[in-house]
Amino acid sequence: MDGADLASFAGGAFDVRAVVAGILSGSRSGLFLDAVPWGNFPHGDDAREAVHLLHAGDKPARHATDVLGGLCANDSRAAAALAVPFLIPIATDAHHSHCAAALGVLSGPARARHFGVASRDELLLHRTDPRRHAPDDYDDYGVEATGSPAGWSVAAARAAITAETPALLPLLNDSAPAIRIDAAYALATAADPDRTVRTALAARFATEHDAMVRAALLLAAAETTRAHAHPPTVWWFRERWQDRTEAPEVRLAAAIGWLCLTDEPAPEDLHQTIDTFATDERAHAMDALPWMNAAAGSGEPGLRRCIRCMLHPEEPEPYDDPWAFSR
Repeated sequence: MDGADLASFAGGAFDVRAVVAGILSGSRSGLFLDAVPWGNFPHGDDAREAVHLLHAGDKPARHATDVLGGLCANDSRAAAALAVPFLIPIATDAHHSHCAAALGVLSGPARARHFGVASRDELLLHRTDPRRHAPDDYDDYGVEATGSPAGWSVAAARAAITAETPALLPLLNDSAPAIRIDAAYALATAADPDRTVRTALAARFATEHDAMVRAALLLAAAETTRAHAHPPTVWWFRERWQDRTEAPEVRLAAAIGWLCLTDEPAPEDLHQTIDTFATDERAHAMDALPWMNAAAGSGEPGLRRCIRCMLHPEEPEPYDDPWAFSR
């Protein structure tokens, strides 16, 4: 505010990273909503109320999840990041009525400006600037619509998810496919230098039978591998989209993941795989995957948008004019 240097707020009560760290350090003695300075962050009171509604579990979750998801969509994710430590206990409680709803929104603030992003350079990338390969300091994310540093929000959300990775990993084995998909989406944002998450994703993939979940596990593995390079995984992805015994959704997800993990030109058999399986019906169905849903835009399904941006970047954006046929 008033031209103050953002660095002067680092580590204080207006730094969401520091506040989340304080919540995590005191989590063993219980999480108390009212002990958190929600009012220090734009829309903080709205985020607090959303968490309260989800925790209470006695009303439909839609309003609360819309509030938290809307903050991320509107590039105001600091308060949503502050909610993450409170959402994880709900998401990991199989007996809670809103566990699925909490899981579905908790990793939103861990990804900055990813809506509509579908290029080979930027999809599945935590950073907004694909040219940077320095250790994550989150300085290149810019500021949110509210003026808060976007990188601070992303760092806070990812720190909370990383701290609770052991609690989230068992959700990969949940009986509900939607839970397994959302668990993979959340875990993909965790810091994974020792490849614990990547190993768990691969282990689940080896036993998973649902094609859409298998596709989600691949996209999650590609996302975590972009953050923590692992050359054998790149080759593993190539084998997956070349495997004729795999379901089309799996081969398509593997192709997208491989394109994001390497600078190599797309080979002819990858083009053939995509041309064969990327039907309009399948593209719309794969929007059930949160990565593809986020990549969608201008009436274009996420898979189609990824294919266009990655393989045919010279093609223009689709023209989406709702009044075009009424003129």
